[in-house]
Amino acid sequence: MPAPVPQTLPDYGPVDGSIYRRATARPLFEDLKARNVGDLVTIILVENMNAKKSASTTTQKDSNLDMPDPYLFGADAPNILSNELEAKRGFKGAGNSAQSNSLTGTVTARVIEVLPDGALRIQGEKQVRLNQGEEQIRISGLVRPEDISPANTVSSTRIGDAHITYAGTGTLADANSMGWLSRFFNSALWPF
Repeated sequence: MPAPVPQTLPDYGPVDGSIYRRATARPLFEDLKARNVGDLVTIILVENMNAKKSASTTTQKDSNLDMPDPYLFGADAPNILSNELEAKRGFKGAGNSAQSNSLTGTVTARVIEVLPDGALRIQGEKQVRLNQGEEQIRISGLVRPEDISPANTVSSTRIGDAHITYAGTGTLADANSMGWLSRFFNSALWPF
């Protein structure tokens, strides 16, 4: 995905008799933080997620039916007509799942839109090519200007509507993925 082209700054027109322009002005006593379209902000990635799930199910059903000898003409019928039926059913299942993920690092993103409430829509990506493959991280979301530090950084935990994607290609990524035959046996196409 190519990097988005930032919107252009609004043109307020020239101010007669001065070199001051509101679109690009920076107050003297303000930190140089991202606030306009096209500005850069550094995202500090501090993502830690843990999830656990456990389930256990047991069902059992027993049925018993006993038919005594019938009466025919006021007397017991022979034993050949007596009948007994017994049925048992049971199911037991259990499942456990645990997942833990951690992502740290930095990515510099670009402001691609300033919303009417002042929030900044950011988007950025970083690609690193290593000996055995390529690593890529993409990030997008909303940042409040007050969450940006004086060093022009913001924690990834402060990004609203955050979309963070981390993926890799190459030998190491291939070694961590399941083969096509294993995927077939673990898919819905394999009924057993």
